[in-house]
Amino acid sequence: MDPRLQAFQRLLDIMDELREKCPWDKIQTFDTIRNLTIEEVYELADAIIEKNLPEIKKELGDLALHLVFYAKIASETGAFDITDVLNGICEKLVFRHPHVFGEVSVSNDSEVKHNWEKLKLREGNRSVLGGVPHSLPALVKANRIQEKVRSVGFDWDNPEQVWDKVKEELEEIQVEIKSGDKQKLEAEFGDLLFSVVNAARLYGIDPETALERTNRKFKKRFEYLEKESSDMHKKLKDMTLDEMNAIWEKAKKFD
Repeated sequence: MDPRLQAFQRLLDIMDELREKCPWDKIQTFDTIRNLTIEEVYELADAIIEKNLPEIKKELGDLALHLVFYAKIASETGAFDITDVLNGICEKLVFRHPHVFGEVSVSNDSEVKHNWEKLKLREGNRSVLGGVPHSLPALVKANRIQEKVRSVGFDWDNPEQVWDKVKEELEEIQVEIKSGDKQKLEAEFGDLLFSVVNAARLYGIDPETALERTNRKFKKRFEYLEKESSDMHKKLKDMTLDEMNAIWEKAKKFD
């Protein structure tokens, strides 16, 4: 037997036994493991950011368990089983890749994405944006929305044009700061963030990854600042900003 099939069959058999014999596994439902699945996805994302291959392998295993778990729960009511899940994704992949499994010709990945959106509409999506999950984090969702509308030609002709929009949004924020209308100011901040996400996308940068790398860089530098101040027997709240900035500049050398 193909070792891949053997390993998958082993996971299915283990899941069957857990569902029958483990007090915790027996009582789980879609709802009770949903948040755990989200946590596993974020742990996988962390491992990818860190380029930690052993951890990526581990988190992929955890996700595979969750996929099998959902399918097992559904099979108990006759809704669907793992065979239905796998056949469904196989059929979708074949349908959405006519340039591989059919007679369609494409010259680049942009044409592939454009064809995907047309095929999704044929599958029943009433809008190009119909497949964007409501629960996606806002930054990820903004990027996904922009990618999808680009696939049907709704985009800037060249990346440089987006900077006029970013500047426009900045100017509108300054106006609302002076007006003191917090609701309008919030709206303008949203517009600015959306336009910055747009700029990142146009230059081939994933904004979620870029921001997360900056988060980690800031955290590392701040922890260095905390350690250095502690070594000096000083509390941060008692230090001047100039003193903290001096240490902060030193921290940059360790990025």
